[in-house]
Order: sequence, then structure tokens, then C-alpha cells
Amino acid sequence: MQIKVETRPVRTMETEALVSYVFEEENPIRGRATELDQAAGGALRKLAASGELTGKALEMTLVHYPSAAAAQRILLVGAGKREKYNLADLRKIAGAALRYLKGRKVSGFVFLAREDDANAAAAQVITEALLVANFESDKYKTDKKNDEDVDAVGLAGFDASAAEAGIARGRIIAEAQNFTRELVNEPSNRMTPRMLAERAAAMARESGLACEILDEKRIEELKMGALLSVAQGSGEPPRMIVITYTPPQARPGAPVIGLVGKAVTFDTGGISIKPAEGMEKMKYDMAGGATMLGVMRALAQLKPAVKVIAVVPATENMPGGRAQKPGDVQISMAGKSIEVINTDAEGRLILADGIAYAKQLGATHLMDAATLTGAIVVALANVNVGVFGSDAAFTERLLASARAAGEKMWPMPLDDDYREMIKSSIADIQNVGSGKGGGAITAAMFLKEFADQTPWIHLDIAGTAWLDEAKPWAAKGASGVAVRTLVDVVMNWSSDQK
Repeated sequence: MQIKVETRPVRTMETEALVSYVFEEENPIRGRATELDQAAGGALRKLAASGELTGKALEMTLVHYPSAAAAQRILLVGAGKREKYNLADLRKIAGAALRYLKGRKVSGFVFLAREDDANAAAAQVITEALLVANFESDKYKTDKKNDEDVDAVGLAGFDASAAEAGIARGRIIAEAQNFTRELVNEPSNRMTPRMLAERAAAMARESGLACEILDEKRIEELKMGALLSVAQGSGEPPRMIVITYTPPQARPGAPVIGLVGKAVTFDTGGISIKPAEGMEKMKYDMAGGATMLGVMRALAQLKPAVKVIAVVPATENMPGGRAQKPGDVQISMAGKSIEVINTDAEGRLILADGIAYAKQLGATHLMDAATLTGAIVVALANVNVGVFGSDAAFTERLLASARAAGEKMWPMPLDDDYREMIKSSIADIQNVGSGKGGGAITAAMFLKEFADQTPWIHLDIAGTAWLDEAKPWAAKGASGVAVRTLVDVVMNWSSDQK
């Protein structure tokens, strides 16, 4: 999609649609909406007076062939209450507008920002929203009902230089998020561990990043027993994907950020097999790994002044004849023994070796992402990402980035009392909690054992990595959650290093 700055007067813009947004208030036709009302010959003001145009959140008001404009349509999107409005709402407005018009065969339009949003940050948010909204999950349909993309959007109401900077950054981040979504949407027969490694290596080559793919022999040499234990039930061999971004002038002793992502390309649950209902979605159990690959794709272009290492353990979890069994004891790369109580708690096993390897490679600060537990869905539904952190300042840095990126994340507890629940009577640790409830927390406590003293954050994205139904601003399927937040964390860290 082409996105460019539009500087012509509103009335003279020859476009399929002029789009802007209004607040839910007594007089919604104010500010730049007045220009659109004039272009519509006063029709918008009349619709507001009649109660048909209210400004309620994501309400769509479409006027065809406005009498005093070159545009074929004017679309006003409701922005909700002015006092509650922020850039996260602008993201939804822009995305919803694109999908609304796309459904009406519109291939190009102009988005007019309100006066308070005429800055680079808003241009970035709008760009991200448009590119994410234009993405579809119907790759394998031969008869696509909605195969017409929006090809071009103009951004109006901006200073040109500010808008261009926002557009450039927004495109990088949105394309990285869509790259993640593409990977997660792939069916498991087209995204095995080896295939994921190939896609990661290709991305790294194109982006100028260093890449190393560890095969099953190298994984065994490094004594990654936890990862191998999950992989042993599958005919597909595991892979450990390592991608590194090194800034041109890395300072000696500077922090090194380690990104660790769970990539179980299909999860049956192993011997502790899952119910059949919904199992087809278990292709998305590699979303954490795909997230980290998307982040690295963006960082390669944004070029932060901090070194970043992504470690992605990739495997299937299958109930084959060689599969591990409940009660087995495995030895992780860190040397800790693990009693496997439930083979469906496999994500924490592969992350344990991923975290240990990231530390061995020099990571001083760790962030992991994983579709780890159903328990986080019970706690936070599909609204918030669960955030667990061992370092308060580090965790607050991430939460601030989540707010800036418009992604909902919520801090969860890591009290020492939960550590008692993962004690094993025959090994150092067991892979599920022995108490009732708190499954997302005990899973995080398990990972904390391997992060040890290294500042660490865990993102449980099980409830947010997949959209069961389309949103007004996004297609059904993979969401690409956490890509924007993690990129923001790294880029803010980079600013601190300069």
C-alpha cells in the first residue's frame, strides 16, 4: 500500500473517499470536521442535528457524492468521548475506516487528521493501523471474497516532514507485525520447525542480520535436554534459531537485550493430549517465536544503538512412541533437573533452554513471549497480555512502551509463595504447580528459575495472539501482539545509550 502526505485543499482532493473522525459531544461537527461539512454542503451538520451522526466510538457515517467536493464520498468515524481519547483510539479509527471502505470496494482514500493529531506520532499510528487493517488471513483460499486491497492512502492535515517521518517508522513496524502474523497463520504442515528456521534465515539475510540455526545434533551437544524432551515425540527435528543485531558502534559493557520466543509449531499436548475441540488452532503456539522474529525484522531497519539477540527454540509437541511421559525427569541446559508432571506444559521447557542459551550468548536483560497458559486467559480473557517481571524498573519500562504502542498489558504477581508450588520431591523443579489455580503465575515462576539473577520479563500472550473473530480494525487470525511494544522498549533503550 502506498501511503503519502496529501497537501491539497480538502475540497479539491480527487479521491474515492475523504475520511476523518468526530467526538461524541453536543456538537460533533467542529474543527476540521467543519471543512468536511462545508464540502458536503452542510449535510454532516444536518445528520448530527437529526441524531444519526453522534460520534460514538467507531460509528460510521458515510455521505456519497458531497455537493461541494471533488471526493466521491465523505466518511466520518466516531471517536467516542473526547476526554477518553488517545492514540490507541486513533489506531482503531484508522484501521476500522480502511476495513469499512475496503468492504465497499474502495481502493484509495484520504485520511484527514484532526488538529491535535497533526504530528509524527499520529502519522506513525495511522500508518501502522492502515497496514495492519489491510492484511488478510485468506492466503489459501482459491475463491477469495475480499481480494481487493486498498492500494493508496493520503494523510492530510499534517506538516509534511513530520508526517513523512511517522509514515516511514510506522511502515517498518507494521510490516514487521504483519510478517509475524503471516508466520503464525501458516498451517503446521507448512510451518514445521525446519521451515520456520528457513523463513527466519531468509529474513535475516534480507535484513542484514546475523543468523545461526542449531540442528538437533548441535542442540544435543549443548545439552539442551528440556528442548529435546519435547521434540523427541515428533518425527520433525527441533531447531534453535539465533538472530543477532549488533549496532555499528557497540559500547563495551553496554547492555545486551535477549529476546526469547516459544515456537511450538504444533502442540497436541503430547501424552497429556489436548481435547480435539479447537486443536486446529494449536498451529499458533509458535506465536512467541514469530513475535521475536518480527521484532528483529523491524530493528534491522530502525538500527537501535543496543545489541539484541533473539533466541527461538522451535519444535512440535507430539504423542509419538518416543514421546516423553508424565513422571519423566529431564536435565535442562542450565543443569537443573525437571520432573515432567504434564507434557502439555511444554512451552516452559523449551523456553528454559532458550533463556539459558541467551544468557550464555551474553544477554544482560531478558524478555520472553509465549502462548504459555490457558490460565492467563482465565485471568485476563483475550484483552490483556499478562506481564511478569523480576525487576520493577525494567517491567515498568515495558509497561510504558505497551501504553505508547497501544497494546494492553497487565502486571501479574511473582510472590515467593508461588515458588513452593513448583517444588518437586524427586527433582529440582516440576513443570506444573501442585496447588490449585495460579497456573500462569507458576509457569512464570518456572521460567524465573532459569533467568535467575538476570533482569527478566515474561509475556504470556496465550489470550491475545489469536483473534477468533475479526475486529473492525483487524482480520480474524494472528494478531501480531507485542511486536510494537518490544520494538518500543528496544528503541527507548537505544535512546538511553546515546
